[in-house]
Amino acid sequence: MTGGKNDPKVIRAWTFYDWANSVYSLTITSAVFPIFYTAITKSEAGQDLVAEKHGIPAQSLYSYALSAGFLIVALIAPLLSGIADSRGNKLAFLKVFCYLGAASCASLAFFTLDGIWWGLGLVALACIGFSGSLVFYDAFLVDIASKDQHDKVSARGYTMGYIGSVILLLVNLLMVMNPDWFHLPNEITIGDTTYGGVPARTTFITVGLWWAGFAQIAFRRLPKRTPASNGHDGVLWSGYAELRKVWRQLMATVRLKRYLLAFFIFNMGIQTIMYLAVIFAEEEVKRIDEHGAVVPIASESLIISILLIQLVAAVGAMIFVRLSARFGNISALVIGVSIWVALCVAAYFTHWTSEFYMLACGVGLVMGGCQALARSTYAKFLPPTNDTASYFSFYDVSYYLGTVLGTVVFGVVFQLTSDLRNTAIALCAFFLAGLILLLRVPKEEPDTVAAA
Repeated sequence: MTGGKNDPKVIRAWTFYDWANSVYSLTITSAVFPIFYTAITKSEAGQDLVAEKHGIPAQSLYSYALSAGFLIVALIAPLLSGIADSRGNKLAFLKVFCYLGAASCASLAFFTLDGIWWGLGLVALACIGFSGSLVFYDAFLVDIASKDQHDKVSARGYTMGYIGSVILLLVNLLMVMNPDWFHLPNEITIGDTTYGGVPARTTFITVGLWWAGFAQIAFRRLPKRTPASNGHDGVLWSGYAELRKVWRQLMATVRLKRYLLAFFIFNMGIQTIMYLAVIFAEEEVKRIDEHGAVVPIASESLIISILLIQLVAAVGAMIFVRLSARFGNISALVIGVSIWVALCVAAYFTHWTSEFYMLACGVGLVMGGCQALARSTYAKFLPPTNDTASYFSFYDVSYYLGTVLGTVVFGVVFQLTSDLRNTAIALCAFFLAGLILLLRVPKEEPDTVAAA
């Protein structure tokens, strides 16, 4: 990197990794793959083929696969960060996780019911590739931009990710709805195996190619080496030591400790909805077809609802920024989490496609707002320290562990009750608990603690 920090070409290249990898979170986790997975694991009569063969509902297994991926990232992220910092080779780790995620997404094109365990392993590996790469992608921010530019550069990255993911999802939607435009057959035979749903399978390949392909723009410009830590073998485990240190410091605060606990709880609900809302809709939301029969919601309607969420989320983020400016961050989050509670109740009583569209608008409104405020609120509440990286490492681990617990609860509730509507009740409990905890966060750190 010849231009040092704030080099426009390097920053532009960095944002292109967001453009590259965001297609995973939209096409694979939120839209096309969950629909495809439900179609693969159900018979024409609507029976759960996975449950019949393995004794565990297909939806539960899918949520467990995501849980496993996030748990692995939460456990290894501090170790990998320590290694990358000690050797100054963040780019090498970024590439490894990028290619792991992209290859796993593309390989999902060969997902079959007979290879359910192999396919769910790919789901977990794609999750690991995506989340693991973000650990190093985010870490580059301090190397390429000065502190006064962090907010601006970070926002550019999110914007690029939003634009890129929506563009590819629109293309994927056209591929699924109009496969003839792309000369795609409905099925193809390779060897002794016939693969149906070729248009949907092709979208997984496009995600892998888009992710790995556009990432090259970032790889060419990002610094090959970053400043390495001065240290010894113990530096490899420094990430875990830093987490313990941050934990002890957190216990000495009131406002930050209470906020982080509230975030951990309500974030379980937000992340679970992000990853598993389509699974819920596939099972519970209905429509009336042209013959007057009650049938499941159309796949195209589900994908459109995901796009709707993305569009409304951008507006929601702006609205909640204004709410925080007027009423404060915690009050704005209280409003957001209260709306989440209402949405979970509404989800329990949602039966038709039109109702689901309205629900999607509500989800988009608070999803964008709460995500935008959650991280900035944490940053505002940090005590005076130069060790912000360690605090955010702790935040990231909390984020992933919360996602693990939320997706596990989703799977367990459905496995025990055989009714996905009960998962809405469980998620409502998360938001209610988070709301109560938010109300206990003081506006200022008590003087006695601050003085200590």
